[in-house]
Amino acid sequence: MPLAAYCIFMAISKKITNYLDKNKYRYEIIKHRTTYTAWDVSQTEKVKPREVAKSLMMKVDRDYAIAVIPADRNLDKKKFLKLFNIQRKKAGEKCAKKVNFAKEAWMKKNILGKVGATPSFSGLLKVNIFADKLLLKNRKIYLGSGEYNISIKLNASQYLKKENLIAGSFSQKK
Repeated sequence: MPLAAYCIFMAISKKITNYLDKNKYRYEIIKHRTTYTAWDVSQTEKVKPREVAKSLMMKVDRDYAIAVIPADRNLDKKKFLKLFNIQRKKAGEKCAKKVNFAKEAWMKKNILGKVGATPSFSGLLKVNIFADKLLLKNRKIYLGSGEYNISIKLNASQYLKKENLIAGSFSQKK
């Protein structure tokens, strides 16, 4: 492996690359300038904001989940809660009442990677991932790697199948 490629892989958590390899993902590691938002990744990489995933860690009553939406959209909390509760009903659980963004302090202690660069893999984080259907319409998508200067590019349909995503419409225009 060339030294440059080795350095990129060393910057990403070994847990993430091992997870991707173990689950036979076809992926590409994309190194870019330091960015703190999904929108900035799209601008830096000159790709459509619809192709870049914004991963939002949500606290729903006492549970946690990730909402993955396109970089050019905002989360509609009411629609997200409705989809979350549909899943709860299917599982025979009672409906949640409150949804909000997870606290940064909790994320620093419990989530792999840096706050704002959350890698959205359910098998790795042990939380349900809800993906907006608009994001899944793309052939390829860019996901957070846990680092501010590296993204993971992969096939959207492969991501949907391997992560058992819960797909729905819960984003709105900015």
